[in-house]
Amino acid sequence: MSKRLPDFQIATASDAQKAVLQDILSGPRGNLNGPFLGWIFSPELAQHAQKLGAFCRYDTGLPLRLSELAILVTAARWRSQAEWHIHHPIALDAGLSADIAEALRTNRTPTFADADDKLIFDFSTELYETKRVSDATYDAAVARFGHVVVVNLVGLLGYYALVAMTLNTFGMRAEGQTDLPFAE
Repeated sequence: MSKRLPDFQIATASDAQKAVLQDILSGPRGNLNGPFLGWIFSPELAQHAQKLGAFCRYDTGLPLRLSELAILVTAARWRSQAEWHIHHPIALDAGLSADIAEALRTNRTPTFADADDKLIFDFSTELYETKRVSDATYDAAVARFGHVVVVNLVGLLGYYALVAMTLNTFGMRAEGQTDLPFAE
């Protein structure tokens, strides 16, 4: 899975590594696809990160389509091959337009029919590009989703940036991935 990390062997895994693997496999993900076999070399980081990830993926208060849109914005921003490969079909199944996804993948500004999609895109893009969110975008997000969900959205964006950095640094690919959505 990685050109830069040794193959992980369960036979030589520490108790802490086995515990993390069990928590991931018995949780809502049910698989190790993504950064987990990179993080497993630091089981304490892996445990904290996987718990944060489960929250960010499943419990932010955003509908799945909007969470997956934010994840695809992140994957495209970081040109994260595995992150895109894993989340693109989930986003489409959740109702995100294939045209929006393709615009993100090819670094174009999508055309949005849904105001919530545009708001999530604007919020995410502003944060990544300017390292801030304008008052207008922030106020619109809070008015639409509330403070708790906006805090959770920032957490989701930060978590998936960590995922992308991990996957990119260690050259990790998704299970079964043969095509690359971004040029290397």
